[in-house]
Amino acid sequence: FASVLIAFKNWSKDSEQRRGSHVIIWICRLLIGAQWFQGCLWKLPLPVSDGFRYWTGQMGEHAAFAFHRELVKSVYLPFITIIDPLVFLAELVFAVSLMLGISVRFVAIVAAVYSLHLWLGLYRHPGEWPWNYMFLAIVHVQFAVYAAGRSLGIDALIHRRAPNNVLTRLVAQTG
Repeated sequence: FASVLIAFKNWSKDSEQRRGSHVIIWICRLLIGAQWFQGCLWKLPLPVSDGFRYWTGQMGEHAAFAFHRELVKSVYLPFITIIDPLVFLAELVFAVSLMLGISVRFVAIVAAVYSLHLWLGLYRHPGEWPWNYMFLAIVHVQFAVYAAGRSLGIDALIHRRAPNNVLTRLVAQTG
């Protein structure tokens, strides 16, 4: 709902935002954000999600590289009560950022790296098609490169209103 209000505000205040390309980018950003939101729900740490524990264990068995499998077994699994809430919050941040269009460039880069971690972590799993995660990383790279938050998002509002000084130009550039 908030994303629709933000898009409407951009649409009504800036005729440039009324282009079809901005609408398509906004819809894609909203859908990928919804995907992250849905994905974070089964990781809700109360105290540790059974699904998260299972899939983390699967990464320990099926990661593409031995050092990755060892990292999962020796760090992730022993500290899963700390990692689960961090992963939940990270995915929630990805969702909120994309749906509202705030700090999309930075968050999209982090989400791309995170997706590549999942790609390599589940690369040899017999029941997964790991390339889904590669495609997700590619989408996030495109969101970062094309400043997708500036398409009917909060980043567009910030960019349009940013005073002309070095600090705000830098912040607006990353948004």
